[in-house]
Amino acid sequence: MTNLELVLNMLAEVSTKEISKIKKPVGLKNNKQVARKGGGVAAKAREEIEKQTGESVISRKNAKLLKGIYNEVLDKPKMIPIPKR
Repeated sequence: MTNLELVLNMLAEVSTKEISKIKKPVGLKNNKQVARKGGGVAAKAREEIEKQTGESVISRKNAKLLKGIYNEVLDKPKMIPIPKR
């Protein structure tokens, strides 16, 4: 996931939480409705970003791929020269 994808995911979660505080849903059906509304907030934001940039926000990157890249960097540390004074 890209940073933007993570931020939109967080927006959906926070929106859902805030809507839930106000609506105080009871039961699965009502909680699903609140979750859809929270997800709708992030969907609108995503659509507007895509409209403004002309590019898709959704990437093929996933956490597993990024973890592999991160581990590869850690497994092969590079020496960074220290400048002499």
